[in-house]
Amino acid sequence: MSEAMRTLTVDLGERAYPIFIGADLVGDATRYRPYVHGRQVMVVSNETVAPLYLERVVAALDGFTVASVILPDGEQYKTLDVLDRIYTALLERRFDRRCTLVALGGGVIGDMTGYAAASYQRGVNFIQVPTTLLSQVDSSVGGKTGVNHRLGKNMIGAFHQPQCVIADTATLATLPDRELSAGLAEVIKYGLINDAEFFDWLEANMAALRARDAAALAYAIERSCADKAAIVAADEREAGQRALLNLGHTFGHAIETGMGYGSWLHGEAVGAGMCMAAAMSARLGWLDAAQVARVERVVAAAGLPVQPPADVAPQRFLELMAVDKKVMDGQLRLVLMKGIGRSVISADFDPDALRQTLNAA
Repeated sequence: MSEAMRTLTVDLGERAYPIFIGADLVGDATRYRPYVHGRQVMVVSNETVAPLYLERVVAALDGFTVASVILPDGEQYKTLDVLDRIYTALLERRFDRRCTLVALGGGVIGDMTGYAAASYQRGVNFIQVPTTLLSQVDSSVGGKTGVNHRLGKNMIGAFHQPQCVIADTATLATLPDRELSAGLAEVIKYGLINDAEFFDWLEANMAALRARDAAALAYAIERSCADKAAIVAADEREAGQRALLNLGHTFGHAIETGMGYGSWLHGEAVGAGMCMAAAMSARLGWLDAAQVARVERVVAAAGLPVQPPADVAPQRFLELMAVDKKVMDGQLRLVLMKGIGRSVISADFDPDALRQTLNAA
């Protein structure tokens, strides 16, 4: 086990759980065993990640009855049809309600495995083993699970917290550059939401992060997880402030759905979405031009787009944004900015500012 391992806690009372962050944790049996309560373990992974890490996870679970199901890799496979493969594997092997699922992969695998765990026999345990930067800093923490529908992203799902999160920073060595940049979008998000000091640090250290400097990545992951854990602990089911974590996501989800799942990576869409949120905030008089420029610079420095694709017309954007989980009683709510590190949830905004933002994109 790495000496540099850090442990954070998502404080949800009796359902609190740890986040382990460090190198070479994926095969560390001591990270798994206290959180497997039955004898049966199903490891869910994909065709890209399984050849790299599945053997180590299975070896760490020696003594348990372990099976695996390998799914195709990509956002376009985050569907009910593919989800059925997990249920079929569990039923064929007669896994009972004391079984534990292990999500070995990025955000798609984590979301699908979590939803399978939430719904199989009305709920079983699962463990998150995120292998991408995006999943280590965001999707593996907080208990949001689900699949996409052709009409909207993540519209089918459940809140279901893991038993623990095992974030092995060494897995980032095999991550393609494009995927690393996509993960940095979610890191930037935390600075913009409520951590201006972290945003300053990101401006100064983005080159180190893209160069995969181990110390910089470990710090960014730990700081991001700490920021998210605090928000989740205060608002587990997104009744209020947790919606701030969707900064850039309403615009971003519209991009992903409009372009076809998998065309733009989630983080790429969120990067452009955060710039659109900044531009709209400026139109409302909440940000000045210098602050918008700072947002765009750090997003571009992360290797992410600062503009949405021209293929999604403004009217199509509006249609897609209307199918969003943050819509309440027919009213769209957006996460906007009143400063760097001062994001707000707003339904009371000038619709002309939104239309102008979409027309300018």
